[in-house]
Amino acid sequence: MVLSIFYQFFLLGCTSFGGPAAHLGFFKKHFVDNLNWLSNERYSSMISLSQILPGPGSSQVGFAIGVEKAGLLGGMAAFIGFTFPSFLIMFVLALTASELQGTLSAVIHGLKLFAVVVVADAILTMAKSFCKTTALKVVTFASTLFILTSPSIFSQIWLLVIAAFAGSIYHFSHVPSTSKNTTAQWKWPTLVIFIVLFALSLLSLPSTIFAQFYQAGALVFGGGHVVLPLLQNSVEHVSQENFLTAYAAAQAVPGPMFTIATYLGAIAHPDNVILGAIIATLAVFLPGLLLMYTCQNSWYALSNLPKFASITAAINAAVVGLLAAAFYQPIWLSAVSELWHIAIVLIGFTCMKLFKPPIWTMLIAFAALGFIL
Repeated sequence: MVLSIFYQFFLLGCTSFGGPAAHLGFFKKHFVDNLNWLSNERYSSMISLSQILPGPGSSQVGFAIGVEKAGLLGGMAAFIGFTFPSFLIMFVLALTASELQGTLSAVIHGLKLFAVVVVADAILTMAKSFCKTTALKVVTFASTLFILTSPSIFSQIWLLVIAAFAGSIYHFSHVPSTSKNTTAQWKWPTLVIFIVLFALSLLSLPSTIFAQFYQAGALVFGGGHVVLPLLQNSVEHVSQENFLTAYAAAQAVPGPMFTIATYLGAIAHPDNVILGAIIATLAVFLPGLLLMYTCQNSWYALSNLPKFASITAAINAAVVGLLAAAFYQPIWLSAVSELWHIAIVLIGFTCMKLFKPPIWTMLIAFAALGFIL
């Protein structure tokens, strides 16, 4: 099972373009709809938890899926499989500067259009599952409008806080009071490891690559788009030009955007670029994965309690709104700029809904279309 988990996530790591929102769409299509590894409810619980924890949201959800199937080894297999392709590409780009990026720009644009299709399908499916009542639809609409008018990570945090408060005073769900599996099982040793490493990064090891990237991973909410400012403030010996090049490269490769740390780690440790890349990558992902492992089972158990189920329902509806806002900015705006782009997206979406082709066939088709056009 562990090898199967690695294989499935490795395939997605090679083909998942478009950023965190697109990754969540790929995960749902592949693991919920196609493989039936987990239910819609369980998957939504993972997403809502990832939204309130620091760290890379899509990688945390992938890790949680692996843990769900095969325990900690399954989570590690999922993380390595999903991250390794982008780690390898970012490492090569760090060694070869920006020469290779221009030749791939056309293909990348085709894959960005594919990401629009995938995210649109994911949002529609999740809205059907988690916005069944008028009240939840209002929460989703208000969340989308709020994020679009105030697009910042602080807005996202406040949105989730407000949604949780609304869920505590208004009954959004209909979970019976006799729900089972309500015993929370916190993994305290993992939380202790997270706290100790964070304290060491602040106190005794503030100048090391591990400390700099661990701090960024422990403090960033909102994914790869937000981690750049934190890394700019904390990572030493890396120029602004290198930061911008790393950010552009992270946008253009599949897999998690947090592998920007791979590029920066290699640049920041010129004496041993592979060691610097590995340490930086592990350090920036580790805090989010530790917290996800600590809270995963407890969050799902608590979500079966009537009051907490109402809070979870409100948060899930708000998360659909967050994804809808992310669908517009940056996914739609970065991919669609011409009328024929809209036509391609509509045709792709129609084909996906009517004919349900394997996702890899559509990926190849959009990549080839981008290259041809």
